Amino acid sequence: MKPALLEVMRMNRICRMALATCLGSFILVIFYFQIMRRSPFGVDICCRKGSRSPLQELYNPTQLELSNTAVLHQMRRDQVTDTCRANSAVSRKRRVLTPNDLKHLVVDEDHELIYCYVPKVACTNWKRLMMVLTGRGKYSDPMEIPANEAHVSANLKTLNQYSIPEINHRLKSYMKFLFVREPFERLVSAYRNKFTQKYNTSFHKRYGTKIIRRQRKNATQEALRKGDDVKFEEFVAYLIDPHTQREEPFNEHWQTVYSLCHPCHIHYDLVGKYETLEEDSNYVLQLAGVGSYLKFPTYAKSTRTTDEMTTEFFQNISSEHQTQLYEVYKLDFLMFNYSVPSYLKLE
Repeated sequence: MKPALLEVMRMNRICRMALATCLGSFILVIFYFQIMRRSPFGVDICCRKGSRSPLQELYNPTQLELSNTAVLHQMRRDQVTDTCRANSAVSRKRRVLTPNDLKHLVVDEDHELIYCYVPKVACTNWKRLMMVLTGRGKYSDPMEIPANEAHVSANLKTLNQYSIPEINHRLKSYMKFLFVREPFERLVSAYRNKFTQKYNTSFHKRYGTKIIRRQRKNATQEALRKGDDVKFEEFVAYLIDPHTQREEPFNEHWQTVYSLCHPCHIHYDLVGKYETLEEDSNYVLQLAGVGSYLKFPTYAKSTRTTDEMTTEFFQNISSEHQTQLYEVYKLDFLMFNYSVPSYLKLE
């Protein structure tokens, strides 16, 4: 009788264990599908614990295709380093950065990324991507995020919002990247967007009226009041005017990249280029471990500023002003390996 009772008790224990296992598996399945429903990509983009960091993947790649691309980006890093060293008197005028200098560096803690955004270098789409990466499932398709929402400062966290020890930790541990563009093409793009579009009244009022007042002789009262018909020649004259540079820093849309992102003080691990935008962007996403389900948005933009268009804009700029303007943006040309444009008539 006793052996039979022990057998029954043993069987009961086995049944209870089996039931617990099944119930646990059922709960895990429910939890998995809840995650799948929360994450638009079918994977949890917020958590990369246990996986390799973007820095590890960049400097010690596990995939051959990433290894080949890493060589190109090492050359770009070397170009920045060499330019900073050769022009240290200019590039390192300021020995220490303040938190205010870091307001262009967007932080993604989940994927250990820091992105320095440069206006007129696809920064709207990259801000959209950063909102997807930091949104923890709130956003799925970057292009569903309105452009104006991408530029709301509260939607992204920047490095200047951290304490000094937190800033130093992130600068040391996270992968830092930026995107650059041929300096004068970027400048013409900024001019076209801010001074030839009727809807940009805030720029017309703040900068257009000032430029016309300083650079245009016999300006009409209407032009002085509206500031909506600034000529490119007047814009260039404003930029090279010493009074302008003494008065206040350039607006971010035409500020130099080395002044926005401080590449001689901050070691950027990756320098992407507008000319290879899609390829470089998707490389960043691959390094971050999200490349299989998140791609850089691509679409044909018919209004994009081209090299040919830039050439036309510089036709009416005197060689003296061209030379002075090149001096303003010279470090950007050298640092990011852009040759002197063939259309320039430098003195």
